[in-house]
Amino acid sequence: MIAASAPTAGARLLADIGGTNARFALSAGPGLPLRELGRVPTGAFSSPEAAIRAMLAAHPAEPVTEAALAVAGPVLGDTVSLSNHPWSWSVAQLRHALGLRRLRVLNDFTALALAVPDLPPAALRAVGGGAPRPGQAVAVLGPGTGLGVSGLVPSGTGWVPLEGEGGHVTLPATTAREAAVLARLAHRFGHVSAERVLSGPGLGLLYDTLAALDGEAPDPALAGDIAALSDAGIRNRNAHAREALDLFCAWLGTVAGNLALTLGARGGVYLGGGILPRWGDYLMRSPFRARFEAHGRFAPYLAAIPVWLIETPGSPALAGAARALDWGVGGIESAI
Repeated sequence: MIAASAPTAGARLLADIGGTNARFALSAGPGLPLRELGRVPTGAFSSPEAAIRAMLAAHPAEPVTEAALAVAGPVLGDTVSLSNHPWSWSVAQLRHALGLRRLRVLNDFTALALAVPDLPPAALRAVGGGAPRPGQAVAVLGPGTGLGVSGLVPSGTGWVPLEGEGGHVTLPATTAREAAVLARLAHRFGHVSAERVLSGPGLGLLYDTLAALDGEAPDPALAGDIAALSDAGIRNRNAHAREALDLFCAWLGTVAGNLALTLGARGGVYLGGGILPRWGDYLMRSPFRARFEAHGRFAPYLAAIPVWLIETPGSPALAGAARALDWGVGGIESAI
């Protein structure tokens, strides 16, 4: 792995920018603690520059000279766009506008993967499986405004973070009910990605689709309200809401199992994102784990792989963004 960068004068700004919220932290330098500043809704600002300036104005500190932004979208070149929000910007121009010496921009789940090795046991809730195999690949995924996917692959000197768009793989059907849902969604959207269903907006879409398949109208009190829909499903107050949650977790289990097989993730699978930690004990009794393992002859292989739900009050991707600056990995960097 690339060696950590040398300490520099000035503070570091770290950001985790999603389609709904942007979270920020400051650090005095490489390897030093993060001070989380809070979050703002991305929809309240016209650009990342505007959000950053507002956050720094609310939290005066030593002048910021370096920054790393973990963003919910692909980072393929200087122009970066969020997958589920209108923000689009030039990395070089943003660095210049903010007067930074260095600015690194990387995918948010790549940043989350970089944070995984330092997560304390108290931040992890076991969702079945055995013990992790040291030195083996790790998988990371989770639903929020979209579906993030990443991982860590061991190298001779450390970890290599993955930078892909696994949330946009084609969603598979393994039951007749799932096939009926996919047929209806395919008629409407063409390609049905995993993210189309396994996300906040996807949960609402799944609920509406299940009701329509049964010739019923969705409850208007639940339409577009993911918190209310989740609560109705967890408490079993609405049959289609509960089926939507069960199907959501079953499909997530299938996608997570596919990812674990693809990466050989015997080091474990980590579930992040903004949705699952709110579901509490429901995830533990949901169809997730059974479907994670339900891969035919390779069910015993997957049964041995541990899965953890990341439960932290803040954003671990902020620590991953700091590590990306330390190691010079992930995404793209603009520097003087």
